[in-house]
Amino acid sequence: MNIANLFKIAFRALVNNKMRAFLTMLGIIIGVASVITMIAIGQGSKKSISDQISEMGSNIIMIHPGGERRGGVRMDPSEMQTLKVENYETLRDECVYLSGISPNVSSSGQLVSGNSNYPSSISGVGTEYLDIRQLKIEDGVMFTEADIHSSAKVCVIGKTIADNLFPDGSNPIGRTIRFNQVPFKVIGVLQSKGYNSMGMDQDDIVLAPYTTVMKRLLAVTYLEGIFASALSEDMTDYASEEITRILRREHKLKDTDPDDFEIRSTQELSEMLNTTTDLMTTLLACIAGISLIVGGIGIMNIMYVSVTERTKEIGLRMSVGARGIDILSQFLIESVLISITGGVIGVLVGCGASFAVKWIAHWPVFIQTWSVILSFAVCTLTGVFFGWYPAKKASDLDPIDALRYE
Repeated sequence: MNIANLFKIAFRALVNNKMRAFLTMLGIIIGVASVITMIAIGQGSKKSISDQISEMGSNIIMIHPGGERRGGVRMDPSEMQTLKVENYETLRDECVYLSGISPNVSSSGQLVSGNSNYPSSISGVGTEYLDIRQLKIEDGVMFTEADIHSSAKVCVIGKTIADNLFPDGSNPIGRTIRFNQVPFKVIGVLQSKGYNSMGMDQDDIVLAPYTTVMKRLLAVTYLEGIFASALSEDMTDYASEEITRILRREHKLKDTDPDDFEIRSTQELSEMLNTTTDLMTTLLACIAGISLIVGGIGIMNIMYVSVTERTKEIGLRMSVGARGIDILSQFLIESVLISITGGVIGVLVGCGASFAVKWIAHWPVFIQTWSVILSFAVCTLTGVFFGWYPAKKASDLDPIDALRYE
């Protein structure tokens, strides 16, 4: 019996039992759709995290005070004063793996301009901060090293600050705003970056010379942190090692002493978060994959029932010359047709469900081609695997016993 006839017989058998065939497919449909949707959600989260980190700036290295223990108790980094301006200047002069470096101090408070006010914070930074964080000036200029040396009361603001303090749409350049009663002259407006993938407003930002914030707002002599960027992503580890070596020397730490600072890079943060999201994606896919196994068992059950119901038909076919391999192929084709059809429908339902999650729940979703191919391949193998035993049972029937079966 040729393969075309086997397909016709298998297809006719399925058409004659449409509802049973559909209910058998349902397990495969749900399984494939679940796997695609779960992987899409997991990969979407991973991509969202990567985008969020890249929006912070490329190859960023963040240095914060911390790591010291006193009496066995770890100190709060905000209470530590281990980073000084001298440390920043030494790193700036000696580090060869850095493309930019900027100190960082910040203060929270109320911004006021005329009758308008807005709660925000002001960050004291250096001139290289814009390059490190991939920020650009849209109007006006950035403050200079001369402004830093003189602790000038000047600032650069983001679009959100400009819109809230100057709601009439007037140009903020040259205007004076007050932060906790200290006047700052606006000399620049940053190009809008909008909200990031985590829902944070990147335009709610005020930048001023770090010396101004330290002296006129905080009255401190230490830094809250240092931002730097490596020459390239591949050199991030070298830069971190170089920073560690210099800071340990500057802080006069012995070989046995722990670091009194912490270094974090966007690369390290990305790898850590990606590992977590990969684990969650795998877990979600495994849970969804259980549906495929349940669907496969459903195929096996229905095919087994089908063999029992059609025992006399099998005996008749074998009596007129059908071989065992023909009977085996016929039932195996039925099983594969069920799984493949269910797989196609499952792929469509899975893609539709993924887009529905994105539009309705506003979750980040990213459908990858490999997840669709993998799901389809698995459901096909499921049809072959779970359809083999019932098909083999049918091919092993004795024609005489099959014809006598009631």
